[in-house]
Amino acid sequence: MTTKQRLIKKYPNRRLYDTKTSAYITLVDVKELVLAHEEFVVQDAKTGEDLTRSILLQIILEEETGGAPMFSADILTQMIRFYGSAMQGMMGQYIEGNIKTFSEMQRRLKEQAKGAFGDKSGVNSQEMWAQFLKAQGPAMQGMVGAYVEQSQRVAQKMQEVMAEQTHKFFPGLYPAESNKPSGNDKK
Repeated sequence: MTTKQRLIKKYPNRRLYDTKTSAYITLVDVKELVLAHEEFVVQDAKTGEDLTRSILLQIILEEETGGAPMFSADILTQMIRFYGSAMQGMMGQYIEGNIKTFSEMQRRLKEQAKGAFGDKSGVNSQEMWAQFLKAQGPAMQGMVGAYVEQSQRVAQKMQEVMAEQTHKFFPGLYPAESNKPSGNDKK
């Protein structure tokens, strides 16, 4: 059984219309849908063009400009430099893989916290997390270590694929194995 995605239409006046609730919504409302893990798609009301990524980027921009940004100027600069380069597609996959891994790590931490503290919805969640993380130092180090190792493996795989592609497209850059000098060759 497939779940139908919630349809949000964007009109020329820049307003967003949620077809499920038959009401106009804001970017804050769309952010709430994301936080609630609701499946949705944003389409241009006239053309039907998928605008979901554009709306999500607007939400990220609002989050980054208000309060505590997640990305430093250096990270954003580096990300911009990947656009248009040969690494653009691979970098997207690398970031996506890392975010999935980090999300899985966060899910496991939440399960551990629920086991340790029970379901205390009335407790300040930031305070609870601070206490939990303080008590879980060694476990956190292990999880972060595993995350870093996986990230390194993904980066290594990216380098191997790039080397293979470079060798395939530019075979003249790599001398044949038989032409490589061995350590025993003398002049």
